[in-house]
Amino acid sequence: MKNRFFFYSLITCLLFISQTGLAQWQPSPWPVLKHYDKDHLRNIALPLGGIGTGTVSLGGRGELRDWEIMNKPAKGFSTVTIGNNAPFFAINVRPANGKSMTKALLGPLDPAEFQHYEGRPVNQHGFPRFTDATFDAAYPFGQVNLSDKHMPVTVKVKGFNPFIPGDADNSGIPIAVLAYDVTNTSQEPLTVSVCGSIRNFVGKDGSKSIKDWKGDYIPIGAKKNINTYRSDKGVQGIFMYSDSVSRQDAAWGTIALTTNSPTGVSYRTSSRSNDWENAMLDFWDDFSADGILTEKGKLIDDDPLASLAVQKTIAPGQNQTFTFFITWNFPNRMAWASFTTKPDQPAVGNYYSAQYADAWDVIVKTFPRLPALEQKTLLFVNALLRSDYPEVIKEAALFNLATLRSQTVFRIPSGHLMGWEGVFDEFGSCFGSCTHVWNYEQATAFLFSDLSQSMRDIEFNYATNETGKMSFRVMLPLAKAQEWTNAAADGQMGTILKFYRDWQLSGNPEFLKKNWPQVKKVLSYAWIKGGWDGNQDGVMEGRQHNTMDVDYYGPNPQMGFWYLGVLKAAREMATAMNDAELAQKCDVLAKKGSAWMDQNLFNGEYYEHKITDPATFDFLNWERDSTVKVPDYQLGKGCLVDQLVGQMMAHMLGLGYLANREHIQTTLQSIMKYNYLDTFADHFNNMRSYVLGDEAGLLMASWPKGRLKVPFPYFAESMTGFEYCAAVGMLYEGQTDNAIKCLTAIRNRFDGRKRNPFNEPECGYHYARSMTSWNTLLAWSRFQYSGITETMTITSKPGTYFWSNGSAWGTCSVSQAQGNANVSLTVLSGHVKLRRFTLQDGANHAFAKQQEIAEGKTIDFVVKK
Repeated sequence: MKNRFFFYSLITCLLFISQTGLAQWQPSPWPVLKHYDKDHLRNIALPLGGIGTGTVSLGGRGELRDWEIMNKPAKGFSTVTIGNNAPFFAINVRPANGKSMTKALLGPLDPAEFQHYEGRPVNQHGFPRFTDATFDAAYPFGQVNLSDKHMPVTVKVKGFNPFIPGDADNSGIPIAVLAYDVTNTSQEPLTVSVCGSIRNFVGKDGSKSIKDWKGDYIPIGAKKNINTYRSDKGVQGIFMYSDSVSRQDAAWGTIALTTNSPTGVSYRTSSRSNDWENAMLDFWDDFSADGILTEKGKLIDDDPLASLAVQKTIAPGQNQTFTFFITWNFPNRMAWASFTTKPDQPAVGNYYSAQYADAWDVIVKTFPRLPALEQKTLLFVNALLRSDYPEVIKEAALFNLATLRSQTVFRIPSGHLMGWEGVFDEFGSCFGSCTHVWNYEQATAFLFSDLSQSMRDIEFNYATNETGKMSFRVMLPLAKAQEWTNAAADGQMGTILKFYRDWQLSGNPEFLKKNWPQVKKVLSYAWIKGGWDGNQDGVMEGRQHNTMDVDYYGPNPQMGFWYLGVLKAAREMATAMNDAELAQKCDVLAKKGSAWMDQNLFNGEYYEHKITDPATFDFLNWERDSTVKVPDYQLGKGCLVDQLVGQMMAHMLGLGYLANREHIQTTLQSIMKYNYLDTFADHFNNMRSYVLGDEAGLLMASWPKGRLKVPFPYFAESMTGFEYCAAVGMLYEGQTDNAIKCLTAIRNRFDGRKRNPFNEPECGYHYARSMTSWNTLLAWSRFQYSGITETMTITSKPGTYFWSNGSAWGTCSVSQAQGNANVSLTVLSGHVKLRRFTLQDGANHAFAKQQEIAEGKTIDFVVKK
């Protein structure tokens, strides 16, 4: 019944919207997955923005931070130098018989933020703030709770951007929706104004700056920016642009600050000149006087500080919502603009910029649809939150979806999804949609199939040369995709498994037929003379560049299991394409390779690396027991955290075990035994530290049998994407307690005070591999779907589970009755075709005829044991 509740709630809400009109729209009640108290707010920054559009983040205390809307990362960038000039919202409260009060809509400073040579370490340091704040989150919804015993109101600051699986365009809108729910806690009516102020910073992306006389860095780039007031189609506000910035500059574009309030609106398009910070003083005096802004006459030295206010009367004990929208459009993305060896990258543009003429066009087109977009987003989030997954899995899976909206990800005008590995403060980290990083995450494919398939299109049809070598970093524009000439063994193999996954999820035989020649070519590259498996025995022996950014020499589990998974997937695809010869070859190689790895790489506890000497190695006729000169940066006898990454993918795709089941299970137990540390306080790490002090986590590698003198570089580190990989493997093998322990250790580190819960770094913030966390949902629910065979699989454990296949999503409830299982399958969005439904324990239900389950429909049936 609760599945049907989601759909009927959506219909009821949409009917209400159609009857009451858009002008009165305000956000619905939002769910809460995680609560952060006053001591865990400092590093919270929830990105508000769409896929490929850039974002501005809602901070844990209500601040707007990290303005990353100009085609580049900008961590810490507030559009101006640190101080009182950064964008912010404020409130003015006037009792009927009392003194008015004005405060910034911000929570208190953290004691650690007080030290600064001029006493101004943070934005809005000189403004009165609310004394108490907490933060509630269920991504993409963030809510800041503000209160103050001296104020007759409490305020809930709400921020979100639509996120709807299967709908990339409506999940890719350049908008930050902000609502300020104000409650009158006094015994008398209050006149309340809420105001947003943003200095027009078009042209100032934070990358170009000079030092002032005090030694502070002042952003430069634009002069004489222009603000105009507009009112159109239910919204009104301030449109910001610049005539002084080159129209080819990445920081050229437009911004709009708007509201849908039909009454009580006042504004200022500028303030007086900002000598000695007088622009902000002039604004503050105006707003504090009566909560109504007075537009100035235009002067040549005006400061482009735009302010928009809404005033309402709130009765005692009542609530009113003040809704604002920040929209933007910056069309000039410059390829891999911050890749330091290519400073002159050409402009490639943005997909979203082709959907909207400018920032005003964004709000005009989005506002009429916003209620429906909010409800569809709520439908998704509530479906996940009401499912029977452990809380830590929900948190890890949901909160890391923020990576898809960060500057890690963008879409070029053709619609293709591109990705850095992560981002630094001002630059992208490791360009090129790096295959050996993006291989790990499944969120994109299971939530946005069209985006995932666009990445496959680039890999196989742009980045692959005539020999089948795939550039594991893609250059832009796409005509230059192969200019990065290196191939990666794990990256190339992983793309074949991802292609198999996307084909299965799509149910589209033409997707395979169209791309099959390229897929064969990419696979066959492993078999060329001197290649990764040049002697074609099912074992990768050659030089293998990989995600550790080094070359492994000799058979090892990381590449070996990727390869075995590919051979199984290729066998299935070859069979579908009536290529019996290739199917048989892949089957033979998979069986030979699996047996060899169990016999030669499994040491009784885990799989290890048999190192070969690159100076003397014969790739076709090598002797595995010869004397070896060990090169630097190898794994050797180390216990690697993600050695079973290929097996993880095989389980997700229903390909079964790639090696002896008991060996797989023992390996995961060994990873927990040797790699997990309850505290890092006594751990030596000569590289980067993503886990510190008494925090817990999984090491990249441990050395129970003795460490190499110079191991691969990252061996002493701990990185969440790899930790998730191991934890997911544990879930598939029923080692639930260990898996939950690992997941809890990760998420405890991102507690809001020490780190941002919506930003798991590796080599850069918002690291793509962090989205491996979505895999935990798949492992817990055992969800699989094949549109090719029209079958769905789910766990036999009683409960309700969210599922998604990239184009459709919903819930599936399983209950036990008289030895059989009652199943209730609901499609909340999209539609699915189904001929057979299978439970994890093997019991299945074959439908008498194909079922095509439409959006909003539920089917109930019994699976007999």
